Amino acid sequence: MKSIETIATVTKDGKITAQLPLDIPEGEHQVVIVIDEQPLGEKVESKQKRPPLNFPVHSCGAWPENLSLRREDMYDDWGR
Repeated sequence: MKSIETIATVTKDGKITAQLPLDIPEGEHQVVIVIDEQPLGEKVESKQKRPPLNFPVHSCGAWPENLSLRREDMYDDWGR
């Protein structure tokens, strides 16, 4: 038994279309469908817009002019 959470499209005539993972073999399967009472479009509209994240900023000044980030300059012959 496998549990899959996906988004399905329901048409006016009551047909449902859903995308399943490719490892599900074709053929008839017994499924259990749980449907939210409100479509996703209505849920998204009811949510308030979230403000952008506010990450802390630490200024360390400008990088030295002679700073080299080449692998050969950062590691020795043993790769450490």
